[in-house]
Amino acid sequence: MPPVAPMLAKPAKALPAAGGMLFEPKWDGFRCIVFRDGDEVELGSRNEKPLTRYFPEVVAAIRDQLPAKVVLDGEIVIAADKGLDFEALLQRIHPADSRVKRLAEETPASFVAFDILALDDRDLRKVVFAERRGLLCEALAGVRPPVHVTPCTDDREVATDWFHRFEGAGLDGVIAKPSDLSYRENVRAMVKVKHERTADCAVVGFRWHKSGPIVGSLVLGLYDDDGLLHHVGVSASFTMQRRKELVDELAPYRVEKEEPEGGRAGHGFDGRAPQAHSRWNAGRDLSFEPLRLELVCEVAYDHLEGQRFRHATTFRRWRPDREPRSCTYAQLDTAVPEELAKVFGATSSS
Repeated sequence: MPPVAPMLAKPAKALPAAGGMLFEPKWDGFRCIVFRDGDEVELGSRNEKPLTRYFPEVVAAIRDQLPAKVVLDGEIVIAADKGLDFEALLQRIHPADSRVKRLAEETPASFVAFDILALDDRDLRKVVFAERRGLLCEALAGVRPPVHVTPCTDDREVATDWFHRFEGAGLDGVIAKPSDLSYRENVRAMVKVKHERTADCAVVGFRWHKSGPIVGSLVLGLYDDDGLLHHVGVSASFTMQRRKELVDELAPYRVEKEEPEGGRAGHGFDGRAPQAHSRWNAGRDLSFEPLRLELVCEVAYDHLEGQRFRHATTFRRWRPDREPRSCTYAQLDTAVPEELAKVFGATSSS
């Protein structure tokens, strides 16, 4: 019975070399625990809140194709022409039923299963993963889109090929699981290796930390080919001590409150700007303190989602040798698109 907290993964720089590992592509979507008992279907999120009402097409496919009593771990994704579309996935979380129904038709989602936790009346969480994988493939044999079983291999070279080749389809990297691993809820028992690159970004401002007058994150920008400055994400990977130090480091660049509004706006974005409030939490203030456009920092990122960094970036260092206007999208390493059909059709081991 729901809720079930999903098993998690800890980051690593490289795929484990030790034997006894099974590897899977790392999907970039909404983690989802699927519960089916007859006609009753529930989709649980990573934070154990229901996703069911937002993906009626996935619920219908599960009711149509899956065993009558089953619990699965997987990912809800949206496949577009150029790969996975996380932005379209975010748009699916909407309070209006009419909007949910329309988007289910315009941007239908898929469910990619990568683990099985229960089948019929049998709790499988204590069963080792190699056996669970076999049961998953058997239980979902013959499923068709929008339901898929993730590719899986015990060959590290194949997994390394997936790491590089599937990136163009929008996948996050590779997950490694010990073949003798039981399902451990809310424990980082798996290993994830994600793509990481670096970029030099203009520092346009900063946000205060929720705990007090210390820096929470740096607000980053990049210029497009027309010279417009766009919000591209944030860098928030700082220790508490470093957050305190940044207050003094950024002080000389802060735009004074009494400066005319036009002057303040001139120091900000003239392209796409960040939202003032979170679409997930209406009470969360996302406004930022603007800085003079003089600072550049190097950050590490995994990949782009449209024209923004998919996740918060990791601060590497200041770049006093760079001018903000030299920080353009042209520097970013873009993966070559890879058809999702090739990902779903990859050779898998059972």
